[in-house]
Amino acid sequence: MSAVLASSAPAPARPARRSAVPLTCGAVLGLLALVFLWHLGQGASHLGVGDVLQVLTGGGDQLADDIVFSGRLPRTLAGLVAGLALGLAGGLIQGGTRNPLAAPDTLGVNAGAYLAVTVASATGLSVGVLGTGAAALAGAVGAAALVYALAGRSLYAPGRVLLAGTAVALAATSLALTLQMLDEQTARGTFFWGNGSLIQTGPAVPLWTGAATLLLATALPGLVRPLDLLSLGDDTAEAMGVNAGRMRLYVLLLSVGFAAVAVTVAGPIGFVGLVAPIAVRMAGIHRHAWLLPLSGSVGALLVLLADGAGQALQTAAGGEIPVGVVTALIGGPVFLVLVRRLTTGDAETGASVTQAKPVTGRRYATIVAAAVILLVAGILAGLSVGTLSIDLSQMLNPDPLIQGVLSQRFTRVLAAVGGGACLAAAGGAVQAVIRNPLAEPSLLGVTGGAAIGAVSVITLASTAPHWMIPAAASFGGFLALLLVMAVARRKGTLDPTRVVLVGIGLAAATSAVVQVLALRSTMTIGAVLTWLAGSTYGRAPGDLLWLVVPLVVTVLLVAGTRPLDMLALGEDLPRAFGLGLGRVRLLVLMGAVALAAGTAATIGAVGFVGLIAPHLARGLVGSSHKRMLPLAALLGATLVVVADTIGRVVIDPRQIPVGVMTALVGTPYMIWLLRSSRKASG
Repeated sequence: MSAVLASSAPAPARPARRSAVPLTCGAVLGLLALVFLWHLGQGASHLGVGDVLQVLTGGGDQLADDIVFSGRLPRTLAGLVAGLALGLAGGLIQGGTRNPLAAPDTLGVNAGAYLAVTVASATGLSVGVLGTGAAALAGAVGAAALVYALAGRSLYAPGRVLLAGTAVALAATSLALTLQMLDEQTARGTFFWGNGSLIQTGPAVPLWTGAATLLLATALPGLVRPLDLLSLGDDTAEAMGVNAGRMRLYVLLLSVGFAAVAVTVAGPIGFVGLVAPIAVRMAGIHRHAWLLPLSGSVGALLVLLADGAGQALQTAAGGEIPVGVVTALIGGPVFLVLVRRLTTGDAETGASVTQAKPVTGRRYATIVAAAVILLVAGILAGLSVGTLSIDLSQMLNPDPLIQGVLSQRFTRVLAAVGGGACLAAAGGAVQAVIRNPLAEPSLLGVTGGAAIGAVSVITLASTAPHWMIPAAASFGGFLALLLVMAVARRKGTLDPTRVVLVGIGLAAATSAVVQVLALRSTMTIGAVLTWLAGSTYGRAPGDLLWLVVPLVVTVLLVAGTRPLDMLALGEDLPRAFGLGLGRVRLLVLMGAVALAAGTAATIGAVGFVGLIAPHLARGLVGSSHKRMLPLAALLGATLVVVADTIGRVVIDPRQIPVGVMTALVGTPYMIWLLRSSRKASG
């Protein structure tokens, strides 16, 4: 364990000279003051910094006073409070866990608070800032407790903790997105708030949350010495009279409180709590007496700069880019750099995929037959249910109305069947190459890269021929996978857990890029949310042609499964049999990219099918890819068809996109996998 900590914790570089620390503090505070004034000068009206200063000194007219005191000053104060709280939360979490990648967003705390506030707003339980703050705190504590339960003794293993945080964040975000889609009238506001927004209706929320931040900060002086000792190791801290476990609990609870404050005032803003403490450490400051306040100051700087940039980059539709999107564009690359330098300490999670015993031929045939029956039943259900219910006898009715409805549903069901089968095959192929049961296209950034390609064509070249969408999606997915493999490769080897972590970071960055592209177009926010979540709605028969190539690749993968089986044997044995590992891996991964990209271009970004279906198939028929991949394709098709049908009827006449439905199933499944692997290793 000590070796892991030494490689994963922030390296205690040579401490800064004492004379340089006050100088650094003065420079940061001076820069923060300048950025504060600069941010006050940003906005749609033509009031510059000079005009704002004139208003603040009592020399402005009534209109200028209203603009500054009702809009700009509350917004700037909100950015100051949110950045300060996130910076302090990140500094505390990283110090308490000795994990350089720990932050409120990477550990799922922000997403838990976000979900709780969304639930409170949707149910009318939130009353003012106090109710919102209480809901955010409850959600943040719940998410932190769940991550802690999943990580257990592996709290110091960055890979496992981040995977647990990602699972919790995905589950919370999917639930929040579902609730947002139930209220079309507030879709735009919830979209912006869900990506971090400093827009305020008055000074009440920034002032109340600012007071809460200062109140929480009064506990910081008592944690400075214990945190310094914890950075030297638990044994040293215990020898100096610090109860490491109890102190770590205090630190985590305080950091969760800061994160809840930030979500209350500005929504979930990512990567600020990650980047701010790292920037301070890069300046050579490691003592928490200086590190914590400087982390808060740098966090405020980042939020104000990001929000100012978001206002300056007005979209074509007249809107601005949410501050959380801008911070993701900055923090995503930083996350990738840090993961590359990381020793995960998660050999049990990133080891080879579980090898299950093969079943007999008769049992295999029975299982496949049962899967086919389930798929047929799902298809019939998808054709039958909806606003207009159609029973089996009516399907043969020549009535034009019924046949028209059936035609639309049949196209939609076929898109779900083809997309689900391709995603399942892609997940099985990626898991074979990377040898990680948590690997699947959406968690490896492939789906995000494909989304950038597709949305770029939709938004920037709307007159381009339709075939450009899947072509651009395939190109984007392939580039994303190449980037993941290049960043994750270290000393000539691929750490399976690092591959997934790099994919998670890349997925966050690509999601931010996609949202920027979508916001700069004339697409409505509802359409943006639906497309990003994955949907079979409105698919025409011509759209199904883009699944032809992925389906052909699926058949080729099933036909050439012997190399996939050999990849599970490690490095040396396949080479001894003359298998060119590099060539085989590249071909398989390119096939997986074609599968994921073609599916993304047809039904959008649907995740977790490539995680669930291969794992279920492997447990039913064994690890032989010749048997596992066909069954996984059947199960994946069934999963997407059923998810699409349920999403279509559960809140009829409105619909929940199929990607949200699969995420609601897939994230608990991912949590179960993490929990199971923890028990197996413990």
